[in-house]
Amino acid sequence: MGARHNGVVFSLYVANRIVTQVFDVLILGAGAAGLMCAMEAGRGGKRVAVLERADRVGKKILISGGGRCNFTNIRCSPDNFLSANPHFAKSALARYTPREFLALVEKHKIPYHEKTLGQLFCDRSARDIVAMLEEECRQAGVQIFVNAEVETVEHHLGFRVRTQDAVFSCGALVVATGGLSIPQMGATSFGYQLATQFGIAVRPCRPALVPFLFSRDDLAKYGDLAGISTEILVRCGGHQFREAMLLTHRGLSGPAILQISSYWRPSDPLEIDLAPEQEWTKPLRSPLVPRNPATARNVLRAVLPHRLADRWLALHPPRDWTNPSLEEWERQLHRWHIVPADTESYRKAEVTAGGVDTDELSAKTMECRSVPGLYFIGEVVDVTGHLGGFNFQWAWASGFCAGQALST
Repeated sequence: MGARHNGVVFSLYVANRIVTQVFDVLILGAGAAGLMCAMEAGRGGKRVAVLERADRVGKKILISGGGRCNFTNIRCSPDNFLSANPHFAKSALARYTPREFLALVEKHKIPYHEKTLGQLFCDRSARDIVAMLEEECRQAGVQIFVNAEVETVEHHLGFRVRTQDAVFSCGALVVATGGLSIPQMGATSFGYQLATQFGIAVRPCRPALVPFLFSRDDLAKYGDLAGISTEILVRCGGHQFREAMLLTHRGLSGPAILQISSYWRPSDPLEIDLAPEQEWTKPLRSPLVPRNPATARNVLRAVLPHRLADRWLALHPPRDWTNPSLEEWERQLHRWHIVPADTESYRKAEVTAGGVDTDELSAKTMECRSVPGLYFIGEVVDVTGHLGGFNFQWAWASGFCAGQALST
């Protein structure tokens, strides 16, 4: 018999023949978007099944936020998302807001707290969010099947999906298979391949919210400073973020770096302000302060972590101690140009930028315009949020809108 979870076995062998199981809605992927869609469609009385190729549901939810799941952001707006069509996400985000998801969290009495910049985390564990979604699906009569890897999908008067030991027939098929990020968790390109099978355009994909790798020269200069964190303002591609930067033994990470990585393209330089809104050389221009390396060291150590300050001074000594030279020295600290060799790839990326072209989908329902009954939701779509709970909010919102459309 086939694998099962939260329901009856989905296929029966009769005389060595697999009996096709029929559902109104079949959802591929038991992540954030897939489970949200399932419970909404199930509440409308539809017969809903979810197929998950992994051995448990919500695996990416469980590791998010350091295991505490940054499940949404109360400051969410369309400006927190990037897409080839920046207007596409507006409808879904307006129809299902962070307040709606927070009401669900509070209904299940899950304790949570707000961190910086509107980020909401579980007090205990991300397992609380997964358990909540599973319970909502159970109450809605949704059947969830794990260890169910899809082999083929056919479309004729509905959809026919075959796994290794089962066949499913459904009127509507929802693709919630995620992106390419964190392949060690089981991420694959299946969703994009399925879109291509149906003639649906897919925007080029790339790692997003991902650390950078130093070039060989920069690694020699800064690689031994791993563990140092400081607040910066980083710019790239017409975008900027002011948050913490972390130096690693391989490159740059931290919230500011992860944010800007979503906009970076190979060979683009990063412009980093290491002392935003600070005039660090001002004390050195006072006639009462001696202008020498020891004084400069003390002054910069008041602005940057000591080891970073010392390294910066060693690599960027002043031409002389005149005011024009100090002004140039000031400028250098606010405009550190660095060209990453690459990113840490999908292995360390939190999400995938690019994906199923939003021009192919209804912004209200997530249904394909050219293939009625076929829906794409969540990370597989070309909508990528900033760091801080926004990608989860897109998953909830897109899943909700598809589920609502399917429940009618």
